[in-house]
Amino acid sequence: MRTVNFAPLNRSFIGFDQLTSLIDAANSSENKSAFPRYNIEQVAENQYQITIAVAGFTESELAIESENNSLKVTGTKAKNDEVERNFIHQGIAERNFERKFQLGDHVKVLSADIENGLLFVDLEREVPEEMKPRQIEISSKALLNS
Repeated sequence: MRTVNFAPLNRSFIGFDQLTSLIDAANSSENKSAFPRYNIEQVAENQYQITIAVAGFTESELAIESENNSLKVTGTKAKNDEVERNFIHQGIAERNFERKFQLGDHVKVLSADIENGLLFVDLEREVPEEMKPRQIEISSKALLNS
C-alpha cells in the first residue's frame, strides 16, 4: 500500500484539512472487515438510503449514532450462555460489528427501520437557503455630468 503525504498541500490550501483526513480515513478503511455488507442508494435528488445486512440481529442489539458528519452503526450480539450450540456449519456471522459512514455537509439522518434482516437508514441533504445559488440583479448607474 502506497502512503501519500498531504503536508505540502496543507501549507498551500487553507480549510482543506478535513478533505485530507477523509482521504486518510478511506485509505485506512481498506484493511477493515467487509462485515456487514451494505448498499448506499440515492433515492431522490437530495435523499439517500443506506441498507445494511444485519441478519440474526434484533432491534435491541443495534445502535445508530449520528455526530459531526459521521454515522456509526453498531451491532452487539447478546450472549446466550444458557444454550450450548453445536454447529455443523455456521454461515451466518453473528459477530459484533461497527460500521462508520462519513456524511457530507448538511446531511442528516431521518429515520431507521429494520425489516427481513435488513436495516434501512434514510438520509437527506438540506442545504440552507443562504448557501443555495441565488441570482444577482445587475443595475446600471447613469453618470450625471451634464
